[in-house]
Amino acid sequence: MQTHLAPEYQDTPQGREAEAILRKCVHCGFCTATCPTYQLLGDELDGPRGRIYLMKQVLEGAAPTRKTQQHLDRCLTCRNCESTCPSGVQYGHLVDIGRQLVDAKVPRPLGERVLRWALKEGLTSPVFAPAMKLGQALRDVLPSALRAKVPAPQTAGVWPTQSHPRKVLMLAGCVQPAMLPNINTATARVLDAAGIQTLVAPQAGCCGAVKFHLNDHEGGKAHMRANIDAWWPFVQQGAEAIVMNASGCGVMVKDYGHVLRDDPAYADKAQRISALTRDLSEFLPELVPRLKPKLKAAVVAQAGLQAFHPPCTLQHGQQLKGGVETHLADLGFAVQVAAVEPHLCCGSAGTYSVLNPDIAYTLRDRKLGHLGALQPQAILSANVGCITHLQSGTEVPVKHWVELLDQALA
Repeated sequence: MQTHLAPEYQDTPQGREAEAILRKCVHCGFCTATCPTYQLLGDELDGPRGRIYLMKQVLEGAAPTRKTQQHLDRCLTCRNCESTCPSGVQYGHLVDIGRQLVDAKVPRPLGERVLRWALKEGLTSPVFAPAMKLGQALRDVLPSALRAKVPAPQTAGVWPTQSHPRKVLMLAGCVQPAMLPNINTATARVLDAAGIQTLVAPQAGCCGAVKFHLNDHEGGKAHMRANIDAWWPFVQQGAEAIVMNASGCGVMVKDYGHVLRDDPAYADKAQRISALTRDLSEFLPELVPRLKPKLKAAVVAQAGLQAFHPPCTLQHGQQLKGGVETHLADLGFAVQVAAVEPHLCCGSAGTYSVLNPDIAYTLRDRKLGHLGALQPQAILSANVGCITHLQSGTEVPVKHWVELLDQALA
């Protein structure tokens, strides 16, 4: 797509990157067919092709409007369009740029500014954990909309203490330890059973995605640099990988090298961190032969049919498809993905379900309908946001797939 940047964007890093992405787009519209918001709303400007056109106009000097902002806001950033695109358009990077440029020129109403500030500062704050604990104590009397964001209290279990020659780092995350702490301890126990020790750098915090995707790019980069500083001594001491059990964090950390590529102090380190980052499911091929003899056959059999919902950040953001269900089947579990629309977003999408609840809950119920058709004993996923969002709409237990493995090893 031929693009003529406005003078204010010429010779800027954002302008150059956006122009390179736009020039790959041939406006074919294949992306529209798999865009969740276009399917729901039927508006060309609520699909990737339309949003690309809007961003192109802004980059060429057109004044963005409140409607431009709203169309970009309604994008889930699920990146399904990237899986569909035959031209390799990096839409996720483009929409990050477009949103920031539009927000710089279109003031938001006070209520939106307050909510977005509360999300980006509150979710990444040390006070989030005590606030979540209080919310869980009062969960039964909370309004339904708020209760949906507060999962029932969960027991985390014991962190393994055995030392192993093989060591990996794990990002605990900003919300996961308070909301669903068993995911992290289950990860450590499963890796321990396979002879791998899990380390957590105490100073590592939010991956940066919350602030970065709410257009606070500098705040997001500050989180990224802090994590790199926290992890670097462990990398120098030989940690073989940085394991992510939240696919939303994984896709962000794998992008550190790109985001910090122009930072002279952190560019090389960021590239190294991104190269070391692996989703937990990427360990499954080597875990299967180590864990299979240790699994309790009765527990595996009692698990019954498990439905797997692959998060967008796993299947589209990281392009990791089919691994979880295939390798869990190798371990003896009965796992299926939905027969209909397994590629579509569940509506969680980070903070999206708070900012765009109508679309988010419509997509959630649509996803649960397809998963429920399998009549599973439980629903598995790989991202804390998807898990809590789906659980808010069903009585069927929703959990991380590593918790299933942990139960069978216990």
